[in-house]
Amino acid sequence: MQGGIRIEIVLAMAQNGVIGRDNALPWRLSADLKRFKALTMEKPLIMGRRTFESLPGILPGRPHIVLTRDADYVAEKAEVVHDFDAAVRLAAKLAREQGAEAMCVIGGRALFERAIGEADSVHLTHVQADVEGDTRMADLDLSAFDRVSETCVPADEKNEFPTRYVEYRCRLT
Repeated sequence: MQGGIRIEIVLAMAQNGVIGRDNALPWRLSADLKRFKALTMEKPLIMGRRTFESLPGILPGRPHIVLTRDADYVAEKAEVVHDFDAAVRLAAKLAREQGAEAMCVIGGRALFERAIGEADSVHLTHVQADVEGDTRMADLDLSAFDRVSETCVPADEKNEFPTRYVEYRCRLT
C-alpha cells in the first residue's frame, strides 16, 4: 500500500508460465479482457515500456505510467518514470486525485517480480493450457497471500481456453 492506495497486480498466465508471445497476449480470451477492463477502470496503470507498446492505444479511463530505463523515452498521453518507487508514488498521487482506491501493475515480467513484495492483491487469470510463447513467469511467490475468490470460465467461441480467475489478498496488509 502506498499512502492508503492499494497496489494490485493484474496478470494472466498459462499453465507452462507463458505470459506473452511476440509482445502480445498468446491467446484469445474475450471474458478475460472484459475482466481486465472492469478491474482496472479508473485506476492508474503501471507498466513497462514493452507492455505499453503492445497496447492498441491508450486504454480509456485509466492513467498510464510507463516504467523504463531509457532516459530519452517519450510516451504520448502517458507519464514516463525510471524507477519502480517513482511509479508507485505517481500512481498513488493520480489515484487520490481521481478518487481511486488502488493502482494496477499490468506487466511485464520484471515489473510483476518487483511488485509482488509490495502488492496488496493479485488478480491472476490461470489459462488452463500450455501455450507457445517467448515470455515466461517463474512461479509467483504467493506464500504471503490468501486465495479469496475463484471463478471458472469454460472455453467457447470467444474464449480459446478455459480459465480460472483467482483473487489473492496479502495477509500482511
